[in-house]
Amino acid sequence: MNRIIRENYPASKLPEDLRTGVDPSATVTVTIVEEEKRPEKVMSLEEIFSLKGFRRRSAAEIDADLRRQRDEWDD
Repeated sequence: MNRIIRENYPASKLPEDLRTGVDPSATVTVTIVEEEKRPEKVMSLEEIFSLKGFRRRSAAEIDADLRRQRDEWDD
């Protein structure tokens, strides 16, 4: 994700729709963040569950795994 920041940018140079409510003689900070592109196709849950290597786990198995990982952090 790209980010462009321009500080002390003349408000008078902003596009008209962005200048609304801003003093044209002021300077502003402009931040542009490129949005992430959405995937062309989103996988359904059925597709995810059918992936090779996917294994359903119970809540107890997930909790035990999290506890084990937390214990590793404490070491």
